[in-house]
Amino acid sequence: MDLLLIGGVSGSGKSVALAALEDSGYHAINNLPPSMLVATVAGLAHGGQHRVAIALDVRTGPGLPGLVTSIAAAKRTGWNVRFLYLDAKTDTLVKRFSETRRRHPFSSDARTLTEAIEYERALLAEARELGFSFDTSDLSAAALRGWIKDFIAVDPSRLTLLFESFGFKHGVPLDADLVFDVRCLPNPHYEPDLAPLTGRDPPVVAFLEASPTVERMHADIHRFVASWLPDYARDNRNYLTVAIGCTGGRHRSVYLVERLSAAFASLHQILVRHRELG
Repeated sequence: MDLLLIGGVSGSGKSVALAALEDSGYHAINNLPPSMLVATVAGLAHGGQHRVAIALDVRTGPGLPGLVTSIAAAKRTGWNVRFLYLDAKTDTLVKRFSETRRRHPFSSDARTLTEAIEYERALLAEARELGFSFDTSDLSAAALRGWIKDFIAVDPSRLTLLFESFGFKHGVPLDADLVFDVRCLPNPHYEPDLAPLTGRDPPVVAFLEASPTVERMHADIHRFVASWLPDYARDNRNYLTVAIGCTGGRHRSVYLVERLSAAFASLHQILVRHRELG
């Protein structure tokens, strides 16, 4: 029995994620208070539902202790429970609320939209530690739906490594557990024939593989991640996000993410995301 819980800040894409799960065969419920989780799940199981996705309204009820208790109780009933926390950068959320003309749940005469967003993020800060945190800032709705389908395909009982490339000029991903800066490496962007390409294209790969510093960087990152993975696994983590950033997020970081994901794929579950490639 598979139960996927969705939490996160308002405007981060929870409704899009829930719709993607419903399209994938999950029974979907929106804005359920955590205090009602156990009774709801028990009723659904009794009614024959075995794949359930619930977007939680974690702003209501007894707060984080109540959410932790509810998740533990759901697990004791035999459900395999995963918690997905969605977040996005403040300027992205401001833009989304402005475009849709929706009112933020914590907006008031005494609190601006930006203040409301930061207030909610602080309120939910500890909840993100309960599961896998994912930054939706630079994702279209279609891309988020695709990523959700990748997410549910992995075995939740095993550690999953997410390798993510990004560009520092667009900000560090909010969901990163480990961040590696590779801006010191030779940059294909300054080669006219390579600039329009990405780190997945053979000419860029050949350019980077010809550099000893790139080889050193790859070996060092691989050694660090491989060395510490057992400790993260012992910490009862199900997901670990390794973010690799260059300036624009299209060449060096993409190349290293592709290479590292291939190197770890034989031993671990792997997800790959290239943020700046859309």
